[in-house]
Amino acid sequence: MKEFSADWLALRELYDMRARNPSVLKSVVQTFNDVLAITIVDLGCGTGSMMRALSSCFPQHQDWRLFDNDLRLLERARATPHPAAGTVTVVLADLSRDLEVVSETPADMVTTSALLDLVSEAWLERLASKIAARSLPFYATITHDGRIDLTPADSFDAAVLAAVKAHQRSDKGFGPALGATAASFAITRLQSLGYSVVQGTSDWVIAPHDYDMQLEMLAGWAAAAHEMGERFTAVADWLARRCELLASGQSSMRIGHVDFWARQTGTR
Repeated sequence: MKEFSADWLALRELYDMRARNPSVLKSVVQTFNDVLAITIVDLGCGTGSMMRALSSCFPQHQDWRLFDNDLRLLERARATPHPAAGTVTVVLADLSRDLEVVSETPADMVTTSALLDLVSEAWLERLASKIAARSLPFYATITHDGRIDLTPADSFDAAVLAAVKAHQRSDKGFGPALGATAASFAITRLQSLGYSVVQGTSDWVIAPHDYDMQLEMLAGWAAAAHEMGERFTAVADWLARRCELLASGQSSMRIGHVDFWARQTGTR
């Protein structure tokens, strides 16, 4: 399972928070209006961003079970202020192998954020089957859907972004990644298993003043493009031009994502 730095997760959390689709989130919260307590299993929790995003939405007692393969990130998640009424349990687990956590851990719903586009079709099939076997609702946020808009445009954008999309399909520790097709695959598979799905876009809107976020994105894309075979000099020149636009306050980005909430027909 791929590891992420705490610095990157901290940088992106604000954009994840802003992007989260309010209509999908409203459906999640309304599902549990009539319960006094809720147990939430969060897969690939990182430093606990999903818990921070949702804890204030649920007035009832919350038990969070946070799973990740990075002990350092789990320690940061453990240090997050707990929900006013609730508990937090962190569990070190390699989700590329240990999907039994979905079968064996008490839960009222399963959540994940920015994970599904990293996993393979086979892995996501296994997850869907385990969730459906227990009729568990599933809330997935910030799954990249392939849309990337850079303003203003550069003549080499298309080549870099094509390489980036190819890189997104490479193995991230779960087998060949689904990348931009992950959300549509997950939704279709869950619907075939008797789930109804509410979905909506959750795009990152990255403004000209969001210098650090843009710089991180550009550097990451440049590295991915070079890794996928684009000439170093061409990529370096592209990065220099885009950084000039950024430094002059002219650059903006929109990165497409999808949120969805799935629950079996006839369940709460």
